[in-house]
Amino acid sequence: MQQIRILPENLCNKIAAGEVVERPASVVKELVENAIDAGADEVLVDIEAGGKKMIRIQDNGCGMSKDDTFLALERHATSKIASDDDLFRLTTLGFRGEALPSIAAVSRLLLQSRDQQSDSGWRIKVSGGKVEQAEATGMPVGTSVEVRNLFFNTPARRKFLRRDQTEIGHIGDVVSRQALARPEIRFRLAHNGRVLIDALKTEKIEERVAAILGREAVREMVPATCERHDLALHGLLSRPLYNRSATSAIYTYINGRFIRDRVVQHAVLDGYRNLMLKGRYPVVVLFLDLPPDQVDVNVHPTKHEVRFREQSRVHDFIASAVREALRPSVSSSETRDVDDEAVDQQAPPFEPGVEKVDKVDPRPSRPLFEPSAVKEPQADYSLPLSPAPKERQTTEPYRTEPKRPTPFPLPSDAAADGSFGRMQVIGQFRESYLVCQDGDSLVLIDQHAAHERVGFERLRQQFYGDGIEKQSLLFPVVLEFDFREATELKQRAERFSSLGFDIEEFGGNSFVLKAVPQLLKDSEAEKLVRDVASELSELGESSRVEDTFDHLLATMACHSVIRANQKLGLDQMRALLQALDTVDFGAHCPHGRPVMQRLSLVEIERMFRRG
Repeated sequence: MQQIRILPENLCNKIAAGEVVERPASVVKELVENAIDAGADEVLVDIEAGGKKMIRIQDNGCGMSKDDTFLALERHATSKIASDDDLFRLTTLGFRGEALPSIAAVSRLLLQSRDQQSDSGWRIKVSGGKVEQAEATGMPVGTSVEVRNLFFNTPARRKFLRRDQTEIGHIGDVVSRQALARPEIRFRLAHNGRVLIDALKTEKIEERVAAILGREAVREMVPATCERHDLALHGLLSRPLYNRSATSAIYTYINGRFIRDRVVQHAVLDGYRNLMLKGRYPVVVLFLDLPPDQVDVNVHPTKHEVRFREQSRVHDFIASAVREALRPSVSSSETRDVDDEAVDQQAPPFEPGVEKVDKVDPRPSRPLFEPSAVKEPQADYSLPLSPAPKERQTTEPYRTEPKRPTPFPLPSDAAADGSFGRMQVIGQFRESYLVCQDGDSLVLIDQHAAHERVGFERLRQQFYGDGIEKQSLLFPVVLEFDFREATELKQRAERFSSLGFDIEEFGGNSFVLKAVPQLLKDSEAEKLVRDVASELSELGESSRVEDTFDHLLATMACHSVIRANQKLGLDQMRALLQALDTVDFGAHCPHGRPVMQRLSLVEIERMFRRG
C-alpha cells in the first residue's frame, strides 16, 4: 500500500500560512513590510474587530502592473531576489514571496494595485486561495490589500485568537516597530474608525520616538552613536532610572529590520550592567548597520531572529557602545535638553505603562575618602578601596589583561569634570543624606550609596587591573557536559583562562577543573562553569562570570564603606563629593539604586506657590 502522497495545493498553502500567519498582527507585519519595500512614504492601516473582521493596508508605493498583480498571488513569487547570492546581500524586509498567497489561503482577500506606467489598476478578489474575480479599476498609484474573515476556513486556528483589545495591542506593536525605524514614512493606524497612531513624516528620530513612545520617554533618553570598522550603531537609550518591568520596550534593528534576537538583547543589557535594579529593563531604540553578508536573516519564518557571522564581535561592539553612550549621562549632573515642540506628539493608547520614577539628574560620581575608619567585618572582604594596589597573598598569582571586563577604564582624576565637587555642602540630614546646593538646585545625596559606588569602582579597577588571582584546587574536579557545551568550552579555553579558571580536556565531553578565581568558593566555581557553558551553547556569548564577580565586589564594597546613620564632618562630606567625580556612573550605586535626587528652584517655588 502506498503510504507517501503528494499533498493538494490548497492544503500546502494552509500549511505555509500556518508558518507565516499566526494572528492578525502577522498579516499587518507582512503587508506593511511590502509597502515599505515598495517605496511608500505613507502607509494607512485600518482594522475592524481586532483584525478578525477586516484588515486594510493602503500605500502610495510603486504599485504593480496587471501581470505582476496576478503573479504576486503565486507562492514563492517575489521581485526582491533572483539568485542564490541575493540571499546573502538582502536590503529589503520581505523576500520569501509567501506573504500574499499565504494570507489569501486563509481569508477573503481583495488586492488592488496600479503602477506609474498604467492608466488603470487591477482588482483581484480571492477566497480561500482561489481567484473569484479580476477586473480593471480606477485608483491612484500604489497598492491596497483588504483581508476579511481571517481563518474563516481554518476554524481550529480562529478559536485561538484573543479578545479584540488584545489583538489590536499586538497590531499596534507591529506598526510602532516599523514606525520607529522609518521616520521618513507616515504611519496611521485606525481601529473601528478611531485613530490610534498617526505618526507624521519627520527627519529626526527623536520626534518619531516621541510620537510612538511619548514625550517623557524622549526626555529621559540619551543619544548613542558609534562606528567601528564595518559596524555602525545609532539610536536612543533611556537613563537607568527610566525603566520598565519587561523587555518589551527594547526595540533593536539590524539594517532597518526589527529583530528580537537574544544575542543583541543580551548585549544591550550587558551595557546596563550595575546601573539598574534587578528585574528592571531599559527603554531602547537602537539601530545596528553592518554589511548584509555578515548577517543571515533567513533563519526564522518571522525573520525576528538572525545569525551573525562574527557573533562575539557584534555582541561586544553593542555592549561597549551602550556603555559609552550612558557614561556621560550617568556620570554627569547635566541633563539633556529636548525641544518640546519637536516632540509634541501623542503616544498611542495601547502603550504599556512606564513605571513612574522620581527623576534623578544623573551626576558624575567619584570615590570618597579612604574608609580607614570603617572596620571590615568579614575576612573575605580584604581588598582595599584605595586606588594603589597592595600586596596580596595568593597560592598562584595570575596576572593578565582580561579580554572583556575592562573595556571601560576608570578616568583619571585630571579628566573628572568636578560636577559633584563643585556643589556647596549645606549639611547632613539624619546622618544619612548630604544636603547640597548646586546652582539653583537643592540636591540630596545618599552617603552610603555614593561611597558604595566609589568603593565598587576602585575594587573593580584593582581586581581586573592587577590580574585575576587564582588558587589551585587540592582535589581537581571532573566535570561532564553535553556535546554542544563541550564544544564551546574547547573553543573558549583561553577566555576561561583569562578569568582565572584552569580547565583542561579530560577525554570525550569531560573536563577537569584545576584552579578557580580566589574570589570564588569551589562549589560556586563549579556551578558557574556549568552555567557559562550552558549559556555559551545557547547564545554563543556569556557574561555570567563578570556578573558574578561584580556582584561579589559590590557586596564587598557595601560592607567596606560608610553606612547610613553615621555622622560625617564637613571635610569628609566634601571628600565624598570629590571622590564621586573620579569614578564612572556615580549617579547609581552598584545595585542600581540612585545616589542623588535633585529639586530645582522652580519646583521648590511651586511648592510654596511662589513665582
